[in-house]
Amino acid sequence: MNDLGRRALAVLFSGALACSALFATPALADEYDEQIEQHEQEAKEQEEAAAEHEQAAAEAGEAYEATQTELSELQKRVEETTQAYNEAQARLDKLNEDIAAKQASIDEIEAQLPELRSRASEAMRGMYKIQQGAPGLVGLILASDNFNEFLTMLTYIDAVQERNFAAVDELVESEKELARQKAELDLEQAAASDEAKAAEEALAQAQAARDEVQRRAEEEAARQAAEAQAAIEAAMAAQEASDAADEARQAQEEARRAEEEAKRVFETANGQQATIEVPNSYVPSSVNWNMSRDDFVNEWAGRIDSYLAGSPLEGHGRTFAEAAWDYGVDPRWSPAISFTESSQGRYCFRPHNAWGWGHASWPDWDTAIRDHVAGLAAGYGPTISVAHAKRYCPPNWQYWYATTLAQMERI
Repeated sequence: MNDLGRRALAVLFSGALACSALFATPALADEYDEQIEQHEQEAKEQEEAAAEHEQAAAEAGEAYEATQTELSELQKRVEETTQAYNEAQARLDKLNEDIAAKQASIDEIEAQLPELRSRASEAMRGMYKIQQGAPGLVGLILASDNFNEFLTMLTYIDAVQERNFAAVDELVESEKELARQKAELDLEQAAASDEAKAAEEALAQAQAARDEVQRRAEEEAARQAAEAQAAIEAAMAAQEASDAADEARQAQEEARRAEEEAKRVFETANGQQATIEVPNSYVPSSVNWNMSRDDFVNEWAGRIDSYLAGSPLEGHGRTFAEAAWDYGVDPRWSPAISFTESSQGRYCFRPHNAWGWGHASWPDWDTAIRDHVAGLAAGYGPTISVAHAKRYCPPNWQYWYATTLAQMERI
């Protein structure tokens, strides 16, 4: 075949593969577009809500800080007022001590008053008697034997009178002192009571103010916590929506890949699924037959065993090579068909039938291989061709030809 024929054949298969893609079933991956759009919209809304809640939380935090500042100032006032109350209470205690001392002094004076009154009364009676019974100055002179006696009597009378006057004066002064101390006591008690009352009132007002600010601080803290919680929940919801969108995009991509893979699969004549492959050249390369049988078998046995490694047909490369020499068939053809029809014997629809070969089955791989190669020689020819592909897999001969030829290139 010349270059023009090869190019025409390549165009033929490329057009067939392209047409299969054009008439493929609409992609299921497109169904995810609506889900992705919905999740992205939800994520956007939740992000906006989270931003609003964060702003509200920030404002609540500022208000809370202001309240805390006010609370601190009022707390300072409470402490100052408490200090003033304590100082007032200390003064009250000192006043009470003074009051107690004054009360003791008053009690002492009051205890002495009966005796003082008695002495003053006696003194006044004595003075009255002296005034009533005294002979007077002339009488004292006449009654005295001499001037010394006169002086003595006069001094005695003066002393008695002085003592009587002193007793009366003492009573008067004691009663005055008692009245004065009682008046001072009343004033000190009233002043102490007023001061303590004022201090207590100031402390009560400060405590009430602190309670109010504390209540406001707790309310602000609760509001801030609620906004923070709402912001966190909104952010988490946004993240969940974003994750859902990512998952939908991933599912969409997987669905698209699955669709692409599905486009690369075709059904063989016996109903098996095979992956479409594209060969490097749509014209099979030739095989060198110019060697001895042993050399031919040794060369191709190793190449075929490497190709079949890990499959049920592994280790049967020599059988393929011997059968190919004996029947004059391309040694790559039968192994390649086994891949197209059964993934190298992994999915056989009949026992040891790796080639979708009619309804045949065999007791072992070696017998099956020789029979298949012999059947190719008798019914098809020495190697793959378009005509042979149309006979081997009429429904999808283009894919069968391209895939089998691509596998042959690997051997």
